[in-house]
Amino acid sequence: DIVTHSTTKYMDGHGASIGGAIIDSGNFDWTQNDRFPGLTTPDESYHGVVYTEKFSQGGAYITKATSQLMRDLGCVQSPQNAFYINLGLESLHLRMKRHSETALAVAQFLDSHPKVEAVQYAGLPGDKYHALAEKYLPDGCCGVVSFEIKGGRAAAERVMKALKTAAIETHVADARSCCLHPASATHRQMTDEQLTECGISPSMIRFSCGLEDAQDLIDDLAQALEQA
Repeated sequence: DIVTHSTTKYMDGHGASIGGAIIDSGNFDWTQNDRFPGLTTPDESYHGVVYTEKFSQGGAYITKATSQLMRDLGCVQSPQNAFYINLGLESLHLRMKRHSETALAVAQFLDSHPKVEAVQYAGLPGDKYHALAEKYLPDGCCGVVSFEIKGGRAAAERVMKALKTAAIETHVADARSCCLHPASATHRQMTDEQLTECGISPSMIRFSCGLEDAQDLIDDLAQALEQA
């Protein structure tokens, strides 16, 4: 019924702007129980309007989001950021095809590499989400591949230091390949045991495939894995 997108990612595609979007199907019945008083009772901050009565099922939620929440929280995008995202949308269909094709090639390479413990990419037949990917993502999954290195945290750190093409970033979905080792970056305050409890292997690397040539990325990963 409601989908949220980080437009900062593939829709922009070039790491130029920050933004988000809410897409409301207009099909959810907000009056079916008393769980949504913000939509079914008068909004005193907006002349006592009852959104479900004034804007019906199809417009109640998204009208409240744009008229009240944007007003109160200030989550309004600047014209320049909107311009950047609009530029990115013009090439989104071309870029996503390339991102997905490259990621699948990278995932297949990693899946067969002797120094890789496991690969997480829904495009691989052995992945636990592969059946869902075939159903919902028939034209490709995305450009992000996660994989675990044999040898633990230290081995993953050596691989990260050896990479030459991918930039070490917390960002994903860029035209340029980005790579992250959570255990030594975003989750560095956690022990190996704590990481495992959260479902993050200490040796996991997240690789966001950019628009570079797939073989160039594979060659770079191959030489970096030699350092593991």
